Amino acid sequence: MSKHPILVAGAGGFIGGELVKTLLAQGCSVRAVDKKPQWQWYQRFEQAENLTFNLEEKDSCIEAVNGCDVVYNLAADMGGMGFIELNKGLCMLSVLINTHLLLASRQCGARRYFYASSACVYASHKQKETNNPGLKEEDAYPADPEDGYGWEKLFSERMCRHFREDFGLETRIARFHNVYGPYGTFDGGREKAPAAICRKVIQAKKSGANEIEIWGDGQQTRSFMFIDDCIKGILLLMDSDVVEPINLGSSEMVTINQLVDIVEEIAGVKLERRYNLNAPKGVRGRSSDNTLIRQRLGWEPSVPLREGIAQTYAWIEAQMSLSNSNERVVNRF
Repeated sequence: MSKHPILVAGAGGFIGGELVKTLLAQGCSVRAVDKKPQWQWYQRFEQAENLTFNLEEKDSCIEAVNGCDVVYNLAADMGGMGFIELNKGLCMLSVLINTHLLLASRQCGARRYFYASSACVYASHKQKETNNPGLKEEDAYPADPEDGYGWEKLFSERMCRHFREDFGLETRIARFHNVYGPYGTFDGGREKAPAAICRKVIQAKKSGANEIEIWGDGQQTRSFMFIDDCIKGILLLMDSDVVEPINLGSSEMVTINQLVDIVEEIAGVKLERRYNLNAPKGVRGRSSDNTLIRQRLGWEPSVPLREGIAQTYAWIEAQMSLSNSNERVVNRF
């Protein structure tokens, strides 16, 4: 185990917080960095070195990386489809974070660097049918990614590749497919479909309303990866010799209507569905082809959607039962 601290950039976010928790449990020294005030972090752990920096700035990145030989970059301005479709400029600005972290990693002598990419890098013409056979890593080219967010991710992947080829920084890249679970965003406009639907069902159940609004016609397809699988995949990839970008997502594809079915079953309700065809809805069909990750890592995400949603629903329901539902419960140890 390295004597140097491990940097987790974006540690105040959903995935970053879970990664910090896991690394600490393994006995690692962790430097946790985020630009949000620490009281807004999704999870915060006293055992970590917790710092507040704006990683869009080069000097902040140098200060954050200095003394670390392993860097996990999970920092980005992002959210669910409702956010990324309406905030393309903000999403693109995240390129500054990866650029400056790469430069700082080279300058400070870091040996290994993880970049959190996204399935939004995949060509849109491969995602026009609901019966998506699963996106292969090669489907990112010829390039036609999600406008804004997807272009930033694809460009940053190339930067990682060239820093590896030109400067010898060992980079690893995972393309996340719809990560969900406890301690994730469930309101405020940045939440993704699983958390949003859990929240809407809980609200309908509590209010006695008998309906739920669904963005789109409900037939669009997705796969959703539970946070535990995400963290395990990150760590396996970081310790591997896989240098090319790789899918990190579940291959269990469902329609949005089927996702609502699962949440309704967990909640013990049946709601009338009102479809908002004018709301942001993203691509028509998206799922993860896990052939490469099985071949290279001998593993793939495997937590069943029903099981992961049950844990997520219970956590969101507990948060919404607080006397002040605008306050987030932060895990502090």
